[in-house]
Amino acid sequence: MEGDGRNDMVGYGAAVVATGTDTTLVLDNVNIVTDGVVRTGVLSEEGGNIIVKNSTIYTKNGTLPSDYVQTVDQNYMRSVPWMLGIDGSYCVRATNLIGTDPKAAYICSTIKSDGWGVLSVDSGSNQTLTAINSTIAITDGNEGYGTYAIGDSYEYIYGCKINVGSYAVINTGGYIYFDDSSAENVAALNTSISLGLTDEELAAISQQPTIINSDRFGVMWHSSSGTVDVAGETEINTNETTFLAKTSEAITITIDGSDGAVINPGNGIILQVMDDDDPGVVDTYCTATYTDPYYGTSDTPTADTSFDLTSTTDAAALNLSNITLTGDCYNSTGWTSSSTTEQNMVVTLESANLTGIISSTEAHHRVATISSSEYYELGEVTNTPRAAINNGAIVVLNSGSTWTVSSTSYLTSLTIDSDSTITAPDGYSVSMTVDGIDTSIVAGTTYTGAIVLTVA
Repeated sequence: MEGDGRNDMVGYGAAVVATGTDTTLVLDNVNIVTDGVVRTGVLSEEGGNIIVKNSTIYTKNGTLPSDYVQTVDQNYMRSVPWMLGIDGSYCVRATNLIGTDPKAAYICSTIKSDGWGVLSVDSGSNQTLTAINSTIAITDGNEGYGTYAIGDSYEYIYGCKINVGSYAVINTGGYIYFDDSSAENVAALNTSISLGLTDEELAAISQQPTIINSDRFGVMWHSSSGTVDVAGETEINTNETTFLAKTSEAITITIDGSDGAVINPGNGIILQVMDDDDPGVVDTYCTATYTDPYYGTSDTPTADTSFDLTSTTDAAALNLSNITLTGDCYNSTGWTSSSTTEQNMVVTLESANLTGIISSTEAHHRVATISSSEYYELGEVTNTPRAAINNGAIVVLNSGSTWTVSSTSYLTSLTIDSDSTITAPDGYSVSMTVDGIDTSIVAGTTYTGAIVLTVA
């Protein structure tokens, strides 16, 4: 399919579209190649169900018209909005899910795009996206994401290889599951999502882990809630932060390392909680463009005395179990927004070992202003650990867990069960103050207040 499309929200220019609750379309041993602006490979909408097996989808980037103005108005949008931290010249998504109750499954297939996105889920609700033993890739080191989750969508990524330039996932209210393509996992999806795989096809699917390689981030939350579950032998390798939460809404990250899951953040940061640095929208006739440039703030946040710095409600939660990790967890909520934002971060260890900093921080962008030409600076902040204002840091150690504190950490609540331990790296010691008072670190105790853990 050559030449430009017009609107990938309705499939105007897509190679294949499935629509309607009575529609099931199976593509088996099919090769789709498109070349042009918003020339989508596969789209499912409004209850349509697409099952792609043993196939290849490749969408090549086109050239935007010279008079095109960046917009997020879905009737006119033909390139990736730069506020996602991706170059706005990329103008094609390989696949899309739109509307209410659409489904798409990619099994033993290769799906790749020259930029923007590979598996996209866009406006609508109750979408279901499945990928099993498939390659999901942004080509040639270009910028873009592996999958987008929005509108209570459910995404099951089992036994896949994801290679991207910007994000493995952008999450705006979705539920993401990374796991192996075990016979049990695949059979369960075959039943619950009606993949229609025969016993022979099920037997032919070999068990593989999910391996993620991103030149920048792993999962980025953008102005909304959502969850991510990591299990099996899943491996997440990122050059920058693994989990970038740019939202004040509740998120939950659950990592179960009992089968060997691995998290490798290239910059040493497992979790960064921060303000949403979306530049904002200016609505005009027929277009909705972003404020350009984005202005952050260097002001110190004003404390909300009614905000409970020990509350886990609507928090950014990281749950680690049966795993040993090295990396930091930072909460800088309130430091890069001109409005008062507040959110706590909760890090819970169950039979887990973590070496690193867990702390409230002061954080600022690397540059004073961000325009479309500096889109790459969105999400890039420098942290300085410091006492919480409206950004509590809560740590819970259970079931024989160990937190090895690598440097000064500021908390607002600390719970250590009777079997768990706080320690320092070899050759160092860790001490604690609570509200400025030297306090012994005792197992089986919960501490609240202005907690400072110092390593010397």
